[in-house]
Amino acid sequence: MVRPIPDISARQRPSWVWLAPSYAFAALVGYGATFLGVPLPWMIGPFVVFALLSVGGVSATLVPHGRELAQVSIGLVIGLRFTAPVIAATFALLPQMIGAAIYLLVATTLAALLFRKLAGVDPVTAFFATAAGGVADMAHVAQSYGGAPTSVAVVHALRVSLVVAIAPLVALGVAERPDHIPVVQDVNPLALMGGFVFAYLVARALKPTALPNPWFIGPILGGALLAVAGLDMIVVPFWLIAAAQVVLGVWLGCQFKRELLSALPRVTASGVATGLFLIGAALLGAVMLSSVSELSFLTAFLSLVPASVAEMVLIAKFMNLDAEIIATFHVMRILVVSTTLLWVYRIYLKLGRFSNEP
Repeated sequence: MVRPIPDISARQRPSWVWLAPSYAFAALVGYGATFLGVPLPWMIGPFVVFALLSVGGVSATLVPHGRELAQVSIGLVIGLRFTAPVIAATFALLPQMIGAAIYLLVATTLAALLFRKLAGVDPVTAFFATAAGGVADMAHVAQSYGGAPTSVAVVHALRVSLVVAIAPLVALGVAERPDHIPVVQDVNPLALMGGFVFAYLVARALKPTALPNPWFIGPILGGALLAVAGLDMIVVPFWLIAAAQVVLGVWLGCQFKRELLSALPRVTASGVATGLFLIGAALLGAVMLSSVSELSFLTAFLSLVPASVAEMVLIAKFMNLDAEIIATFHVMRILVVSTTLLWVYRIYLKLGRFSNEP
């Protein structure tokens, strides 16, 4: 019997009484994390605290459409950096991007074989639980092939959360702590509002298409169009980026549903192990990628690690890395995965000596 897909990205019904206090508390946590030296404090702080609260059974109210708006803000920031010279430099890395995407397909296929053995799940669930795609898409495809979408959703949430928690620590372990003191910027409110609205409209226009994650990729494209057009008066202030991080951190933390984790203990433990395997694969891949390109090890690592592109771009900005290059690597990875997924699935079945597609 096919179980219903849990909409782990769905917002809970807004309770306006608790909405403002919840995010005020999250912002306070993020602010406090800056004094503790926590990497990416405005996102990691709320993420850890709200994950603990969610596991403890506390259900926080999420702002409606909050994750999408946060991604629009971050996407606009990155898109505005895509000037003509940056675009040319990005296209020069196209062979490395394709190679990195293929490497991740191999790594996630091996992860599927490992996860199936550890978790004792069916091959369909194992493959789509470790595939480097979006959680909602992978859960729906898994269900259509007879897999368990609940397990797929849990493993994807665990992998993304592990990467968000570990990647900044890896970055700080091989580089000096960046100076992330906010820079005073001359913000033109009308230009900012116009840029944000334009980025949002581009995202809305791409929503009906097959393009994955239009709420982030759309604003990148919109911001790039504005940058190429020479509209450099649009400046996204620090407070807006910090607010986007808080919203993303709360959303990520709230994905740790106690009822799901407790109902699937073996899947949860195996998901953690598989997530660590994929992070290790990204570290190894980063060594190889940095050796065949001019990318730094950290840029290569954040370009390869299989997680949400918005969070990886935020980490890149925190570390003063080439966020636009990292964003493009992830966009290429998403496009390659989405167009080759079922073909790789057939190979995976043969590798595991399974029968034909269900």
